[in-house]
Amino acid sequence: MQSTHELLDLVDENDQVIGQKLRTEMYAENRSNFRVVNAFVMNQNGQLWIPRRTAHKSLFPLCLDMSMGGHVQSGESYEKALQRELQEELNFDLKQIIYRELGYLSPHTHAVSAFMRVYEIRAETVPDYNREDFVAYYWLTPLEAIERIEKGDPAKGDLPKLIRIFYHDL
Repeated sequence: MQSTHELLDLVDENDQVIGQKLRTEMYAENRSNFRVVNAFVMNQNGQLWIPRRTAHKSLFPLCLDMSMGGHVQSGESYEKALQRELQEELNFDLKQIIYRELGYLSPHTHAVSAFMRVYEIRAETVPDYNREDFVAYYWLTPLEAIERIEKGDPAKGDLPKLIRIFYHDL
């Protein structure tokens, strides 16, 4: 389970490490110069597995979320963070799934919350997700997810941005 006291790398505008700070400090200072990974689980019908966060989450409680997301810890690579987070949140082994990188985003260029790599995982069944992270889930097309958010279903801030960037053919 993620700790709010985890140590993250501070990065410059070129995503080069310039120091470290605790996750709580990063958010208290409203920083975006750290790294995260996000992933979408997609089935053969073009639907995304969109979970709802638990009520006890400190950020975005009960909001719709990416299928998986997490912070890249200090000294960790994006791919190592993906591997760790997939195991923690969805009980997926990176070596045994089909995945691809959708893209790399910068807060300066794409107005997202942090430097991030975004991935897509192909799966036909509901992940064995961590009940401490998520309380519900929905299989939604990218358009259905955007419509739901636009109608007022609360969502993590980057969710509609990422859907629009990577699944723009709505």
